[in-house]
Amino acid sequence: MASARGIGNNGAAVERPQIRPKAEGWQQKLGPDGRPALQFAEPKRGKPPVHLADLSVAEREKAVVDLGLPKFRAKQLSTHYFTHHTSDPAQMTDLPAAGRGELVAGILPPLLTEVRRLRTDNGDTIKFLWKLHDGALVESVLMRYPGRITLCVSSQAGCGMNCPFCATGQAGLTRNMSAAEIVDQVVRANAAIAAGELGGKKRGETTPERVSNIVFMGMGEPLANYNRLMSAVRTMVAPQPTGLGMSARNVTISTVGLVPAIRKLADEGLPVTFALSLHAPDDALRDELIPVNSRWKVDEALDAAREYFEKTGRRVSIEYALIKDMNDHAWRADLLAEKLNERGRGWVHVNPIPLNPTPGSIWTSSEPAVMREFVRRIDDAGIPTTLRDTRGKEIDGACGQLAATDA
Repeated sequence: MASARGIGNNGAAVERPQIRPKAEGWQQKLGPDGRPALQFAEPKRGKPPVHLADLSVAEREKAVVDLGLPKFRAKQLSTHYFTHHTSDPAQMTDLPAAGRGELVAGILPPLLTEVRRLRTDNGDTIKFLWKLHDGALVESVLMRYPGRITLCVSSQAGCGMNCPFCATGQAGLTRNMSAAEIVDQVVRANAAIAAGELGGKKRGETTPERVSNIVFMGMGEPLANYNRLMSAVRTMVAPQPTGLGMSARNVTISTVGLVPAIRKLADEGLPVTFALSLHAPDDALRDELIPVNSRWKVDEALDAAREYFEKTGRRVSIEYALIKDMNDHAWRADLLAEKLNERGRGWVHVNPIPLNPTPGSIWTSSEPAVMREFVRRIDDAGIPTTLRDTRGKEIDGACGQLAATDA
């Protein structure tokens, strides 16, 4: 096994092993060339029912008119769904009692059936497991932080990127989620908050009691479901009652590096936050760790990320899961800083993430001293770096863990 120079607990330089990525507990699907297979095409499955959140304002009005009702009923339905977070006809007393149930069932059909809900002991994190109309399972995680409430949402059932450390990748891609299925995760989370499920505000907090931040870091590769992703985002940021009335700047879209889609996102005219899940600065390791790197290399992904900053003025986040003896060597911190600074200053922020540890696995978090040294080296290179707070270890918080146990 190769070794690499690292930092010991006492801060001294030591030789540390170089662990190579490998799938544990499952057989990674390989292509004819022997490399991990990538799956971009959506398998053929029955489509979910068309929902209000799939439609434009004009299409919503047409849908109610086609049912023999005046078009202003569409705005009333939108208000109930996007502002009051409900699809329950019993709560829609401003609609005519006669035919109300049929109207709501036709325009707001059920999309997510709750299978399980797990909470952390302190009550500031809830993980939801949802079943879709065809039995596919997806997850979302609701987290309260000082000053904000964040929801981590899924964009696909399963994932076709085949990363060996990701529980979601084990099953491959089941299907893309519809725009409404993506949005409904937020509406259902808002309903849980309104019901007091996330606990009350801490003293002095002024954050509204609804989801304020979205991170597309749940199940799936968001940019592989591009059109539905963007439809959902536009609904999220549309003013109420047309949409959820959220700030585009509080929406983070993460990708493992689909370069053409990154460039397309930069041209959308929406100031969303963009995050690149890099996890290794060298192609030799990233080819194994993030299989899509065999198609678009580290430098190509970083160039596209820099272009996103140039076109939008929005600082880019680099996500980097710190994995013990695999990608946390000091020289990799130096290489990452070098590659980022080659592309200018002030355009990027690095988020190292301690991996949720798994006893006895190669996929475990770096030692605290190693993490501190990794962060110090990037900081010393003049790049803002924040070690991310991890949530949900006791409730299978890593993406795909809960769905895998219920599949």
